Amino acid sequence: MKRFRGKVTLVTGGGGALGRASALRFAAEGARVVIADLDLERPAAVAAEIGSDAIAVQADVTKRDDCIAMIEAAQSSFGKLDVVFANAGIGGEKVEFVHMPMEEWDRVIDVNLRGIVLTCKAAAPALIDAGGGSIVLMGSSTGGWDTILGAGPYMTSKEAVKALARNLALELARHRIRVNAVCPGIVQTQLSFRQVEDDPAAWERFFVRFAERIPLRRVGQPEDVAATVAFLASDDARHITGASLLIDGGQTLQSWSNAPDSVYPGEAK
Repeated sequence: MKRFRGKVTLVTGGGGALGRASALRFAAEGARVVIADLDLERPAAVAAEIGSDAIAVQADVTKRDDCIAMIEAAQSSFGKLDVVFANAGIGGEKVEFVHMPMEEWDRVIDVNLRGIVLTCKAAAPALIDAGGGSIVLMGSSTGGWDTILGAGPYMTSKEAVKALARNLALELARHRIRVNAVCPGIVQTQLSFRQVEDDPAAWERFFVRFAERIPLRRVGQPEDVAATVAFLASDDARHITGASLLIDGGQTLQSWSNAPDSVYPGEAK
């Protein structure tokens, strides 16, 4: 498929696993891609994989001027902007709320929410100039469907992203701009398990164990997220806007009444 032939896409947080997979998917489907990240080496490596149809940009999405510069880079290099995947985000530290420093709250909200707001605010005029387009926001299955102890700032930011998607979808519809959010569950990346550099074997064991808690019995892969992002950004989803789409293998279907360690009716223990 070449659903993005002639299109220009922007991926923030493009040096991470999900950003890289999405940038590669856009490029494989014909797009020219602007890959932005805080550390230029990371998006530069992804751009090198793609070739002449990609450029890397260093940007801190919490800074208004950096977000404007991302958009200007897309327009100056490729002439326009059609698609934005606002993917940049952080997990934050797990801290009990009563002991959590407000600096931690501010840090997570700044990146995960303000960063997306600034990205969209900078990108919207360019998408209007292009005659319309698509914005995909990075949410999380833990925002509204699940909960994580000690992750108040992260969960709050991700739930807010879903509300933002609905608001922007309504406001930008008259400009033929669609806005949706993707909400992945556990995905096999280093962000999901931070000690991978110290103990790769522990990394593998962690995801094998987690897969047993998911109804589809598999942990999500970056390519699963990239495929969904590409769908929502494409004309195949031309009548979808304001949606928040779960990508979790049924992870959030688990509850006390059908706990992760239970078995299906008739299934041997």
